[in-house]
Amino acid sequence: MRKIIKNGTLVNENKTYQAHIIIEDQLIVDIIPGKLNEADFQGAEIIDADGQFVIPGVIDDQVHFREPGLTHKGDITEGSRAAAAGGVTSFMDMPNVIPPTTTLKLLKEKQEIAREHACVNYSFYLGATSDNLNEIRQADPYTTCGIKVFMGSSTGNMLVERVETLEKIFAESPLLVATHCEDTPIINRNLAFYKKKYGEEIPPSCHPLIRSREACFKSSSLAFELASKHNTRLHILHLSTQDELSLLEKARNIGKNITGEVCVHHLWFNDFAYKKKGNWVKWNPAIKTEDDRKALLQAVNTGLISVIATDHAPHAPEEKSGNYLKAASGGPMVQHSLPVMLELMEKGEITLETIVNRMCHAPADLYRIDKRGYIRKGYKADLCLFKKEEWTVRKENILYKCGWSPLEGTPLSYKIQTTIVNGTVVYHKGQFNDSVRGELLRFNP
Repeated sequence: MRKIIKNGTLVNENKTYQAHIIIEDQLIVDIIPGKLNEADFQGAEIIDADGQFVIPGVIDDQVHFREPGLTHKGDITEGSRAAAAGGVTSFMDMPNVIPPTTTLKLLKEKQEIAREHACVNYSFYLGATSDNLNEIRQADPYTTCGIKVFMGSSTGNMLVERVETLEKIFAESPLLVATHCEDTPIINRNLAFYKKKYGEEIPPSCHPLIRSREACFKSSSLAFELASKHNTRLHILHLSTQDELSLLEKARNIGKNITGEVCVHHLWFNDFAYKKKGNWVKWNPAIKTEDDRKALLQAVNTGLISVIATDHAPHAPEEKSGNYLKAASGGPMVQHSLPVMLELMEKGEITLETIVNRMCHAPADLYRIDKRGYIRKGYKADLCLFKKEEWTVRKENILYKCGWSPLEGTPLSYKIQTTIVNGTVVYHKGQFNDSVRGELLRFNP
């Protein structure tokens, strides 16, 4: 029941230092710099982290694990295993499945699926619709990560466009409101223009022009206005433009609880990727210019953007290939998010301490997760160990059910060695402990 992670290089709370971590049952009970006494070793399982970095487990606040109803793309078993292999110890899953998670009953059913099948910790968003305000009012703030509002094109009846309905959601939600912000009328207008120009053969490079920066900014501005008016805890997901950063600056200046997230693909790719990868880098919101990528990364480095996540959204290969108009938007990323960010560190674009802040500490703080996200005494032992080891993303080492990654062929400099969830090793050098199950995340509202 006692574990010692010895000789690791801890990266935690803006400090990097050598120390040993003592774990008993599920908890971190001590953090000891220097030498260990022989008595500390008695009866303990030793994990030698010499030459490795030890960080809190990554908390991904936006994944689509596709269960129930879309399990040909992915599922909670497969998604959580890929997460563990990527150093992710907790995920928050989106409601656009079949049926959409728009009632408390369906939310409970997803929690039960995860309780049986997720090898890392989990929570689920309740999806907003035009007519489920009563469900939103009754959502449990201790077990539900947030209310997801699609303020743009979406699945089924989950597009909420009427300002009157949005007003009520923003005013009455007992939880954080997380938004997908793209303005549908602008997108439709742009799509009509490019259909007229290209017919049915629109090139994928038009995607950021159809789902344009104007569409993003208009919708994000509306979310900002509503949250400011009603003092809503607003989290704007997957920011993709430099323009939207002005909203976060304004919120900070006027003291509103409005935060932003950026996804790994918006920090790694720019719009030149469409020429080489086509629909395989088609996401909503779209990947935009190199200037946008740099501005988003700068906002991460300064703390203007709080959280780095994935928007992990797998599709079967046949759903991504072929005609742009028919190709699905989204791609898998949860296995590779931390290694990609470490590659940006290797390039000198971000520090390791900032990565840990935005991928581990900030999600825990923003969502008010109970006793996770830090290496602290009394906190759950959710940890990731990695080291410098060159490898390349190839089909044979991809763990996604969909079987592909937009990163195929990409060389990376760091590799996840061990992932620990609630004090138990769930992943170690390519092997999984299939007996491990994660826990439902708890929040402090």
